[in-house]
Amino acid sequence: MDVLVVDGYNIIGAWEELKQLKLQDIGQARDRLIELLADYKAYTGMRVIVVFDAYYVKGLASKLNSYEIEIIYTKENETADECIERIVTDLKNVINHVYVATSDYAEQRTVFGRGALRKSARELYIELSDIDQEIEQQIEHQQDKRPQIKIPLNQDVLETFEKWRRGDT
Repeated sequence: MDVLVVDGYNIIGAWEELKQLKLQDIGQARDRLIELLADYKAYTGMRVIVVFDAYYVKGLASKLNSYEIEIIYTKENETADECIERIVTDLKNVINHVYVATSDYAEQRTVFGRGALRKSARELYIELSDIDQEIEQQIEHQQDKRPQIKIPLNQDVLETFEKWRRGDT
């Protein structure tokens, strides 16, 4: 199984849309990132884990599931990097391919040393943009597709049938 582990605040700080939201409300930026990652998960089928650093927040670590995304807030005195490294160590094996999305170069080197592959914030953003374009193209293709009619009919008759089909008599 492929797993994507995301350094939440690193990505928020790297993407322009999320940076702007962060200036208004950090919670909105987190929620938007989670929504985008949910789309990513739905399209790719990868398991997605997003880690938010709670190093300066007192309290226990928490783990939530929202939009089928695993959301982890680190425990007190634990950085997101430490949590991500622990997750990579736990998940990396012959079956799993683990990708870590962060633009923190030191973290990239550390997780790479533990067997994970890295994605920079920019690479993940481009991948999400490509996915959006592919979905739009698929929708357009489906809308352009018309059922093949084996019996040629006048446009008037086709319009009448379409009205009947829709219940517009």
